[in-house]
Amino acid sequence: MTHPLVIQLRFARAEFVRCLDGVTEEEGIIRLQPMNCISWMVGHLASQENFYWNYLGQDKKLAPHLAELVAFGQPATTPPLADMWATWQEVTTTTDAYLDTLTTDMLENHFIFKGEPRAESIGTMLLRNLYHYWFHTGEAHAVRQQLGHTDLPQFVGNMESAFYRPE
Repeated sequence: MTHPLVIQLRFARAEFVRCLDGVTEEEGIIRLQPMNCISWMVGHLASQENFYWNYLGQDKKLAPHLAELVAFGQPATTPPLADMWATWQEVTTTTDAYLDTLTTDMLENHFIFKGEPRAESIGTMLLRNLYHYWFHTGEAHAVRQQLGHTDLPQFVGNMESAFYRPE
C-alpha cells in the first residue's frame, strides 16, 4: 500500500500542476524579481525530486542538466517552460517507482551520500519535498497574480485523492 506521505506528495504535485494550468510559454519565462520565473520553479522541483528519489533512492542519473540550471544557489535562469514540464514529467514518473516502495520503517533510514549518511532521514526528506511543493505553489500564484491572471484556484482542491488515513 502506498505510504500516506507519498499520497500527500502526489496531491501537492497535482495542486502545483493545477495552479499552473493555462500559463503560456511566454509567461512561464517572465521573471518578476526577486521571484524566479515559473519555468524555473517547475525545473527546480523536478531537480529536488530527481536528486532525492532518482539519484539517492535508485542510483539513476536522469536530467543531469537540472543541477546547474535550476538548483538552489545557482544564478537565476529562465529555461523554456515546455522543456521544464517535460523534464518534470520524466523525473516524477521515474520517482514514483521508488516512492511506491517506501514503508514507515524505511522512512527512518538515511541515504548515504559521498560516503556519509545524510543528516535528514528519508521521511524528513519526503516532508521537505512535500512542503517545497506548497512553497512554490504559493510563489507561482503570486507570479500569476502579478501577471494579471484571474480565476486562479482559490483553495486547496479535491481532497478525495489525499484523505487522511492512518499508517
